[in-house]
Amino acid sequence: VQLQASGGGLVQAGASLRLSCAASGLTFSNYGMGWFRQAPGKKREFVAAISRSGGSTYYADSVKGRFTISRDNAKNTVYPQMNSLKPEDTAVYSCAAFYTATQGMVIRSPDGMSYWGKGTLVTVSS
Repeated sequence: VQLQASGGGLVQAGASLRLSCAASGLTFSNYGMGWFRQAPGKKREFVAAISRSGGSTYYADSVKGRFTISRDNAKNTVYPQMNSLKPEDTAVYSCAAFYTATQGMVIRSPDGMSYWGKGTLVTVSS
């Protein structure tokens, strides 16, 4: 199983960025997807998650209203659209997959993730 995150970069505060995570080696539609981030010197934190069907989403309070997660099961890809970026959003963003038999289930805990991808760095300058 491979999860390949991409789309990170350096942007100014207020800008938008869309990350993507392409999955291979698994039946993508059987897995919900989550995004986590880790800033320098800080613990990894949950950002957003989407159910296997795409019908349910969940966001951390810190990104609610600014980030939108979506998925394209035909392309085995999940996309977090990040708007109104702030310097405190600077972190390495990683995607993860969680298996669930329930279409609408969303898991937020990193302990519930089955697979992890390498991260992509997002830097937001003030």
